[in-house]
Amino acid sequence: MVFPVSPVMLDRIETYRDRLRAHSGPLMDYIDWRPTPVHNVDVQNDTADLYRYFDSTEAAEFLYGCVAQAIDNDLPREIDFLRRNDKAMRRVMNTVEMPDMIAENLIRSIRLNENRLGRKCREGEFAKLTDDEVIAIEAIVREAFDGFTEA
Repeated sequence: MVFPVSPVMLDRIETYRDRLRAHSGPLMDYIDWRPTPVHNVDVQNDTADLYRYFDSTEAAEFLYGCVAQAIDNDLPREIDFLRRNDKAMRRVMNTVEMPDMIAENLIRSIRLNENRLGRKCREGEFAKLTDDEVIAIEAIVREAFDGFTEA
C-alpha cells in the first residue's frame, strides 16, 4: 500500500531540511567536492566512512511522524472525499446523462464555487443543462459534501 507521505513532508519542509542538515552539515568540512557543469557535485575524496554508520534516528523519527499523520489524518480524509465524490457522481449521473469527465468537472466546479455553479461555467461547458438540472445537481453536491472539511 502506498501512503500519501509526500504532502505531509512538504508541509513540514523546514523540519525535513533541518533533519538533513543535522547530518550532512557537520560532515562538509571533511568532503572535498567541486560543482560539475551540469549542476551536480563531484566528490574528490573517499567519504564512505562518513556515511557508513551514521545515526539516522532523527530522520527516522521525522519520517515516522509523517507516515503517522498520513495514516491517521490524510488517508481517512482522502477516503471520505472519495466516498462523497462517488456518491455525488452516481446521483449526478442518475439525474443527467453525461460523460464521466464532464460530471467530474461539474462537481469540482460547484464545489470550488461554494456549492453553486458559476455563471461562466453555466454559460460555457455546462450551457446545455436546464435551470432545474443545475438546481438539482447543486443540491446533490451540497448534500454529498455536507460536513466535509478541506485539508
